[in-house]
Parts: sequence; structure tokens; C-alpha cells
Amino acid sequence: MNALSALRERVDAAYVRVAEVDRPEVWIDLRPRADVLADAEEVTRRLEAGEDLPLAGLLAAVKGNIDVAGLPTTAGCPAFAYSPERDATAVARLRAAGALVLGTTNLDQFATGLVGTRSPYRAVRHATAPERISGGSSSGSAVAVALGIVDVALGTDTAGSGRVPAALHGIVGIKATRGVVPATGVVPACRSLDCVTVLARDLTTARRTLLSLAGPDGVDPLARDLPPGWDAVRRGGDGGPPVVGVPAPEALGPLAPGWAEAFEAAVDRLVRAGAQVRQVDIAPLLAAARLLYEGAFVAERYAAVGEFVASHPDDVDPVVGAIIGKAAVPSAHELFADMARLDELGLAARTALAGTDVLLLPTTTRHPTLAEVAADPVGVNSDLGRFTNFANLLDMAALAVPAGAADGLPFGVQLVGPAFSDGLLAGVAELLESGPRASVPLAVVGAHLGGQPLNHQLVDRGGRLVATTTTAPAYRLFALDTNPAKPGLVRVADGGAPIRAEVWELPTAGFGDFVASVPAPMTIGKVLLADGSEVSGFLCEPAALDGARDITASGGWLAHLATDAEVPGR
Repeated sequence: MNALSALRERVDAAYVRVAEVDRPEVWIDLRPRADVLADAEEVTRRLEAGEDLPLAGLLAAVKGNIDVAGLPTTAGCPAFAYSPERDATAVARLRAAGALVLGTTNLDQFATGLVGTRSPYRAVRHATAPERISGGSSSGSAVAVALGIVDVALGTDTAGSGRVPAALHGIVGIKATRGVVPATGVVPACRSLDCVTVLARDLTTARRTLLSLAGPDGVDPLARDLPPGWDAVRRGGDGGPPVVGVPAPEALGPLAPGWAEAFEAAVDRLVRAGAQVRQVDIAPLLAAARLLYEGAFVAERYAAVGEFVASHPDDVDPVVGAIIGKAAVPSAHELFADMARLDELGLAARTALAGTDVLLLPTTTRHPTLAEVAADPVGVNSDLGRFTNFANLLDMAALAVPAGAADGLPFGVQLVGPAFSDGLLAGVAELLESGPRASVPLAVVGAHLGGQPLNHQLVDRGGRLVATTTTAPAYRLFALDTNPAKPGLVRVADGGAPIRAEVWELPTAGFGDFVASVPAPMTIGKVLLADGSEVSGFLCEPAALDGARDITASGGWLAHLATDAEVPGR
């Protein structure tokens, strides 16, 4: 298969995936397939001409408050929409590096929220637990990655808007040092604090994307020159093992059931991987976090879009409107007082963290349901930002990474360090990944797919989605008479077809426990994927196929379910 055919196949698969998952709330505008295919042809031409394209062939989504030429920029508010003449700097660099942009994604309106529900385009539901929130404000971007539609997505992060949805989906969210990625072409939330962020299913892809976006553009006055070595991956500040600061358990405050234990497991994994751990006082950080919304700094949100909100009350989400409306109240002297207070807290934080290389924290506090947010939209949102709100105020870099599961849902931690410690955070994240949590890939094609009734069995064991693909064209799929309904995948010598599959990654211990629980007629064997690799995956005992309906023509279980639901009597 040549390069162009491979890119076309990837684009086609993405649009098939969009239809399969049936999550229209993820997108604000999805580009026509023909336009993305034309971009694929251009990327292929550039590759053949010898250009170095570090992101060649990656599929990308862009948060709806970041300009994409040819699509309206809405910031989650149709009445605010405008048509940008050019891409935002981050998007232009994304394309220049070879990525293919599929469209713009939904968000908490004006990037005001950590919940993903404050949008006239509908609340963005969690990728695999649709009764729960996706997290925001970069909600659509996170879900597009988590569902395997795109490889990478751009978000923004002022108070945790990239990190919180990453944590809730078991994916990576990089909030680099402020100003590393220019914010030219980004609708501001808080201009002095906003960061363009990167979301991806793995750290390597996320970092490769970040490095393609970094550096001043000569337009954004807050973009910063990058010091030598800022991005070099390293484990410790002095070349030795990293010293990781962790809070005392009681300093974390209330967490969801199982989350404190999951955090301790992440700390233990770092220790066993060679890190040194030192208990630190995080009180100054938590106090700084409260200043972001409870103090005068919130006035910057009014400076960004306050006049529009005030003049369009019927076009603005009521919670967003109330937050931004109140942001007009603080006076100049209150802001200067809070700035002085922040300086004091910054000094106290640096003193508390002295002698450590990075700080490890839970990324957020819990995973609320949509109903819980509807009942208390401001209170729940404030709680979710407990560990994220301080980072940009104190000019710190942060990296959110998966850390297993708790109570049947993904659990994530974040590594935080001083400005331009981005490479160090990545090195410690790699150490966390390389700890005693060796993983095994598992291909699933039916009831264990994301959003299906048995998916929780993977998430409960620390599983995370790493790829959406198809099998090699050597299989047939049958609808079995089981409860819950599930398909049987069998390999055949002739007459096979590619079947849609997800590849999940489970910790070794979780994989062993899962395999032991698989009931007949399902078996775990080797499944050949479209790229020629073989991974463990679900197969079916041939005896169970007697009388089973052959659904190979559907191309996959989700497509079969969608088609079957439309047939009367089924």
C-alpha cells in the first residue's frame, strides 16, 4: 500500500468511526471528507518531495475556540461566531507538520468550565460512561481522542481545561509552560493565563505534537523564547533519580471512592521505578488555586468576552453568563491586592517545593454524573479544579497522564513543575509508565468496546483505549445468542473481511485476572490486525456458531447494532 492509499484509508476509517460512535455533540463543525482527502494528497506530495513532516498522517481535532480557516470559530456560542481568514498559529503549525484536521470540537462555552456540559451544542458525554461528564472545557477534543476518531487534539487550559478531561478519559494532556505555544488565533478566556494544550492517547504522540507547535510566532506578545534544553527528556534535575514531591494524604481533601488508594499506587509505582519521594506542603498551591475564581483575577474573563456576554444575554449559557457577568465587579485595587497575595503564595510554594524536581498530584477530585453537575453546576466545577487552578497563576508547567482506574473509571495524575520543566515532567512520566505496570494489548470487537455493556470490565482493571483499527481481512463475525448480546469472531481460510476493533491496554495483573474471568464460548487468542501485527483478542469457540447469524457484512458490532435497530421486529 502506498502512502496516499494509507492516508486515504485512515481518513475513511475516521469518518466511519464518527458514524459508529454516534456522538454528534463532540463536533461543532466536521470538515467534508473530500476536503480532508485533498489534504492527504497534499501531505503525500510533500513527503514524496522529501519534506520532513513529523506529524504526517496524524488525524487531528481542534477545540472550537481556536481558529481553523474555512470553519467558523464559535467558542461554543453560535451568536459569537466569526469566519477566520487564516489558521491559528497552532493549527497552521499542525498542518505544516503533516497532520490532517478533521474539524472543530465542542467545549464549555467561552472555555468557562471544567465539566463539558455548558454548550448550546449539547453536553459532551464521557466516551465510555455516557451518564457522566466528559470534563471540560476541552470536552469534545478529549472525547474525539478517547473514542479513537483522531490521534491528537488541540485544547486550551487556563484552569485545568485540558488536564481534567484528559484524566477522566485515561489519555495524556500536556499543559506546557505558559507561552510555549503561541495563542494567536485563540479566543481568550483569560489572556495572560491561556495555554494551547495537546491531548493524545500516548505521551510520545502528545510530545511530538507539542514540539511541532512550540516557539514564538512574532505575533503573540506573550509567546516566550524557549531556553536551550527546555524540552529535553530527563529524569532528575541533577542527572540522578528524580525527587518527587507528594502531599500528605490528609492535605488532598475529599476524593472519590478509591481515588486516594489509586494515587498512593501511582506514588508507589514511581518509588519502585527509582524515584525518591518527599512529602511537601501544598497549602500555598491550594490557596493560589482559590484566587483564580474567588478573587479579582476572574476580571480577566470579563475583559475577554464580557461586553459580548452583557449585550447577548439570551445567547449565552446561563451559568457561563453569571460567571462572566460577576467578573465585572472586582475593582482595580482588589486586583492589585490579589496580585500581591499571589506573590506571597508563590514564594511560599517555591519554599515548600525546594529540593524537589516535580510535584505529583491527582489531576482532579472525582468523576461526576451529568445529573450531579446539573444539580450544582458551580460547586462541582469548583471542586474539579482543586489541583489544577494554580498552575498558570504560578507560571508552572503541568502534564496529565493516566494512572490506572478507580471505582470502574479512569484515574489520572498530573506532574507539575516550574516554568520550562516540560522535559523533566515528560521524563518522570516515562518513569511512571515504566514502573511495575507492564501492559498487554487486547483487541475487542463486541460487548467490551467503549460504551458497550462490558467495557467496564476493562476499565475496572486499569485498561485504556490505545487504538481503533480493523482486523486483517481474514475473519467473519457472528451475532451470538448471549446475555448481554455479543458477537463471535472467527478466523477463516477464505471469504474473510476486515472487522472493526479497538485495542485496549491492560496492566499485566489486570490482563491475567480478566482472561481468567472470560466465560465460554468466548476465548482469548491471537488476532491479526490490519497493520500485520498480532495481539491477544476475543475469539469464539466454533461450536457456538451453530444457528448464529453471520453479520460480517456490517463491518463491525457497532454498525450491526445500529442497522439492526432500524429493522422492524429486531
